[in-house]
Amino acid sequence: MENVIELHGVSKKFQTFSIDDIDLQMKQGYTTGFIGANGSGKSTIIKLMMNLLKPDKGKVRVFGMDYANHEKEIKNRIGFVYDSNIYYESLNLKDISRIVAPAYTQWDDKLFIKYVNQFELPINKSMKHFSKGMQMKASIAIALSHHADLIIMDEPTAGLDPTFRRELLDIFQEVMVNEGKSIFFSTHTTSDLERFADYIVLFNKGEILLNQRLDELQEQYILVKGSTDLLDRDTETHFINIERSQDVFQALSKNIQEVQEVFHDHVVIEKASLDEMMFHMKSAHRNQGKQLNI
Repeated sequence: MENVIELHGVSKKFQTFSIDDIDLQMKQGYTTGFIGANGSGKSTIIKLMMNLLKPDKGKVRVFGMDYANHEKEIKNRIGFVYDSNIYYESLNLKDISRIVAPAYTQWDDKLFIKYVNQFELPINKSMKHFSKGMQMKASIAIALSHHADLIIMDEPTAGLDPTFRRELLDIFQEVMVNEGKSIFFSTHTTSDLERFADYIVLFNKGEILLNQRLDELQEQYILVKGSTDLLDRDTETHFINIERSQDVFQALSKNIQEVQEVFHDHVVIEKASLDEMMFHMKSAHRNQGKQLNI
């Protein structure tokens, strides 16, 4: 099985928003980062992957199986981490584990206690007394304690301070390296993905703008800065998108050799960050629509 998740021709329509004819594959044993602005459709895609929403058209397959015939088997192999507490606030972790454990054939009490101790979580304190960070650690402990083959995380680091985010990312990376899990990670914080993602999917207004290996993106895309005097109809063709501010511009390109030949040392060329790629590709998509070529 090469792909752990497959969406084929998936469409879902709402009153003010729609996802149309989406094709998306996530490779087994890798971390896929899912980025996009609020309202772009990321949460809808995740709900379709989890069978919390059903597509109007198209097919969703997880572990090579469909939900119509294998829902229990699929969900038994998925660990889910949401951006807020999804457990009863009046219960403590010991009670929650007793409720959750029977749902998974491979629930591991020893592993659960290991993570509870590692995360320094109070097992007898009710969830309503947990901080945001503690709630996130509790969700991760539960998601990792039944030997899930796929971890799906929706904004797991939202609202956390940088030090705490790094600690959580180290945990995810450890799980990937030591256990070979597949991780689908939706986030606004692209710097998190630059640390350990293998693939990046950029989603915007119900469309996939980009789906590529992170290392390839980092090698291909450049940010070019210079004076607006250098821009004309011909030179602008070397850029995916251009942003002007007073007398200077910055632009995204994937043609470093052409840019160097045209502009020589009159511009500054830097590697583009994921944030910069996302900003410029969204702007280009808005301005050029279906003609965007990245």
